[in-house]
Amino acid sequence: MLPRPPSGRIPSRRPRGTGSAGRAGRWLELSVEADTEAVEAVSEILGRVAPAGTSVEPGFELVEDGLGARINPSRPATIRAYVPAFDAALTGLATATVTEALGHLQAFGLRSIGDLRTRIVEEADWAEAWKAHFHVIRLGRRLVIKPSWLRHRRTGDEVVIDLDPGMAFGTGLHPTTRLCLEALEGRADRGPLGRALDVGCGSGILSIAAVRLGATRVLGVDIDPVAVEATIANARHNRVGRRVRAREGTLPTDEGPFDVVLANLIAGVLIEHAANLATELVPDGTLIASGIFVDREPETRAALERAGLEIVGRWYESDWVALEASRPG
Repeated sequence: MLPRPPSGRIPSRRPRGTGSAGRAGRWLELSVEADTEAVEAVSEILGRVAPAGTSVEPGFELVEDGLGARINPSRPATIRAYVPAFDAALTGLATATVTEALGHLQAFGLRSIGDLRTRIVEEADWAEAWKAHFHVIRLGRRLVIKPSWLRHRRTGDEVVIDLDPGMAFGTGLHPTTRLCLEALEGRADRGPLGRALDVGCGSGILSIAAVRLGATRVLGVDIDPVAVEATIANARHNRVGRRVRAREGTLPTDEGPFDVVLANLIAGVLIEHAANLATELVPDGTLIASGIFVDREPETRAALERAGLEIVGRWYESDWVALEASRPG
């Protein structure tokens, strides 16, 4: 199993309830503002009562008259979840459960965590309301992530990725995804990417970016069949479907070696699979590993080096780190 860090996962285009919840057409939105490094803990708490999952909206400021957005790591992120509102007793229990758990977390005083906010969302409003949280985002020097319903006029050598964030993991919003994309762009600036592997492909954002930046072929693997479907759909939507193949799977892929391996996972998984990641690379191949909390960077570095890789680059944002490693020829 290859878990990922929080990466902007959101529910489907409307929250999915069960039984009479869907017929009732009303949902209780639970939202909490929190410091970036408290996002994972708060998401876990909200996820206990929300069967459709949680969304993470990073702190941002609007630019270009509100048409675009710039990530501002100093601002708190907003974590949202949705609970069917057909039963007042159940929504009350969900609210009380989350409030109590947040209270315990806040008591530690380790990170800034706001109070729980709630509101009722009508089913009829959902199809458009969730889109307000997404904007055109620029990453690195050339990359642009554009939600599929917004317009953007490409300029210069911009590499535009048209993505439906409602489909799966990986919208470009979370620092781990952004770091991986920026490292990938830097690697592409130094020479051809060749054949690439995207481990834990999620929405396919990294696979699509790799092709747009020059990769000849990309294999995406993920243990989640929904993620595989999303990668295939997004690749086709971006007209790179013939160069991106996705399937259910994990490491080793038995389809290597690759020139570039992208692994936006978490430190524990990177450490566990360091040897497998190394064997997926050709001599002089490049691994871009993201999802590393800064406190776990030393042991992640050590694991990659024990696997015979050489650390050649480092990117960081807030307390997240991405590493570029090379397999010596």
